[in-house]
Amino acid sequence: MAATHVIADLHLIDDCEPAARRLAGYLAGPARDAAALYVLGDLFEVWIGDDGSIREHAATLDALRELVLSGVPAYFMRGNRDFAVGQAFETFSGLTLIDDPSRVILYGVPTLLAHGDIFCSDDTAHQAFRAKYTDPAWRHKRLALPLWVRRAVARRARRRSSKRKAGLPSSIMDVNTATVARMAAEYDVARIIHGHTHRPADHPGTDVDRYVLADWRPERAEVLCIDDAGVRRRQLNAAGEFVD
Repeated sequence: MAATHVIADLHLIDDCEPAARRLAGYLAGPARDAAALYVLGDLFEVWIGDDGSIREHAATLDALRELVLSGVPAYFMRGNRDFAVGQAFETFSGLTLIDDPSRVILYGVPTLLAHGDIFCSDDTAHQAFRAKYTDPAWRHKRLALPLWVRRAVARRARRRSSKRKAGLPSSIMDVNTATVARMAAEYDVARIIHGHTHRPADHPGTDVDRYVLADWRPERAEVLCIDDAGVRRRQLNAAGEFVD
């Protein structure tokens, strides 16, 4: 049986960078054998809106659409970096937008998929931002701003975010285990898969198993593969091919 693939946190800047070329190779290669592909947010470093970001990621969107046209269903969950993706993104990429979090059944296992920042409840400043960017009315108001304003706001937000992170204890930006347990019970799941924290690891538990997706870096790119046998991390080379 084909495996379901899950990725997140590629933080693509444009179509010319090595990460985008690696993704294109993966989408034209290993992803074609997947039962489905889930992209759990922060595919892009910043998305200022469909009207301002589609052009610089046109080749990536084409590669995603080709995957869907080949018969592989693919889904996208907004992250804190690309919360502004909209209907045009959905049309150009062929991906289906899903809620954060989303409960799915993967090979008989109730599973909660999330971008991941929802679990970082100790980071109160980010939670305040999350409450805004997940609000459709707030997104609509933000997207009504001129493109030059949105670009300026995005640049300032990235600078402020980097500065803030440098001064915070790393534990604050990680998940709160009590929040994870509460949401696992609320959604009645035995497995949680998420990204956002850039701390890839498997966390087996008594009540719920948690898998943190890897962010893609020049030295590491990873796909989480789920099938009847369980969960496996598979590495990609620079061309987007599985190496294990």
